[in-house]
Amino acid sequence: MLGSLAEAEDAVQEAWLRADRADRAEIENLSAWLTTIVARVCLNLLRSRTTRREDPLDTLDAGVAGPEEEALLADEVGVALLVVLDTLSPAERVAFVLHDTFSVPFDEIAPLLDRSPAAVRQLASRARRRVKGATPLPSPDLTRRHRMVEAFLSATRGGDLQALLALLAPDVVLHADAAVIPTPHPVTLSGARSVAESAMAAMSRARLTGPALIDGTPALVMSVHGRLSLVLTFTFTRDGSAITGIQVVAERAELAGMEIAVLPA
Repeated sequence: MLGSLAEAEDAVQEAWLRADRADRAEIENLSAWLTTIVARVCLNLLRSRTTRREDPLDTLDAGVAGPEEEALLADEVGVALLVVLDTLSPAERVAFVLHDTFSVPFDEIAPLLDRSPAAVRQLASRARRRVKGATPLPSPDLTRRHRMVEAFLSATRGGDLQALLALLAPDVVLHADAAVIPTPHPVTLSGARSVAESAMAAMSRARLTGPALIDGTPALVMSVHGRLSLVLTFTFTRDGSAITGIQVVAERAELAGMEIAVLPA
């Protein structure tokens, strides 16, 4: 619901305090009551986010979830889904997560959002379209590129230089904008070994990175505290057997213009 373990812990703590103060003898269905309280606390937290945090790429804020917990959340929920959820309105996010993830009926969600069940159904439908995104590439191309992107991520996470070199064309070129490092100017690397060694240096980031669709094409996105931080898009040889180019984007304005969606199963 929140995309942040630290905020989730705050929500559970608040729900526990409310439960402790309540007369539980008057609560007919404790599970449903707790679901309602937690959902309302999450909704208030989502509405209170007046600005998007600009988190550092290499460090996490003191006092919040560390890299291990962030990586676990990314693996369990999926980085792409966390990123897409962060683009939804609070009401869309609550409606989608409660209904599509936890199978809560629309008529039970409606009172939480002060909407009719029909309006909540529309909210969830809009959110679902955002999660699915634009029509992806035809199936064979989508599958082939998805496998290449997954292999690139797996080799980077595992520190397998030889596996990376096998995926890259000899004359592969990597472009990274100035916000990635950050540096005063964009960075360009040429050649399979230079690009592979650069990927090895980003192993810690790879743990918070996952596959996604960017404008209908398989790519990689990185999320810190449930918020989009980085995108890697790829170009391939005509037969799809090697990666010929990698574009690494961290500029906020450019990220905002991308349509990000969850890869189909």
